[in-house]
Amino acid sequence: MSSAERAPLQRESIIATTRQLIVDDGLEALTLRRLAAALGVTAPALYGHVKDKQDLLRAVAEDEFDRLLARFEAVTDADPVARIRAYNHAYVSHARENPETFRVMFLFPPDLEGAGGVPDDVVLPGATRAFSAAAEAVTEAVASGALAADDPLLVALALWSTVHGVATVLQLGFGLSRELEDALVDEVLDRVLAGYRP
Repeated sequence: MSSAERAPLQRESIIATTRQLIVDDGLEALTLRRLAAALGVTAPALYGHVKDKQDLLRAVAEDEFDRLLARFEAVTDADPVARIRAYNHAYVSHARENPETFRVMFLFPPDLEGAGGVPDDVVLPGATRAFSAAAEAVTEAVASGALAADDPLLVALALWSTVHGVATVLQLGFGLSRELEDALVDEVLDRVLAGYRP
């Protein structure tokens, strides 16, 4: 395709192509030179639209968190504990269906309601929105008396650590059935939530 026939380079297409390269070949294989080749341009042409590779990865991570949040928003249960369970299953499903881009998501942390000391330019807004949605369900569960805890943020972090561990372990490729994987998510959630029951 000649440069006259090629569509103008846009940030959105660069990010979409970046995501596809990560899905196809893995995070480690991503380079600006490979990305430029996939887009049919030279690497310097990318710099009119993105700062650097880190900027691209942030954009891909932000998009992935938007996808995860869409899963969270599909959960409509009024019971906060049921929402906690549904959010955790959605989290593992997202990881299972998007293993390469799931890794990209956690190159950037959320803002933990001022509890952490991560610089503002490192914090990812999408990560913060996803964590806040999950933490809100925990706060509601504590406020309703369904869970007993002095610090809902600590509970939210414990649950996130637990489910993230499950999601990561399942990516090792044991070849477990979907039913057994879902049972593992339920098992760890049952155990952790039991510790917070009144």
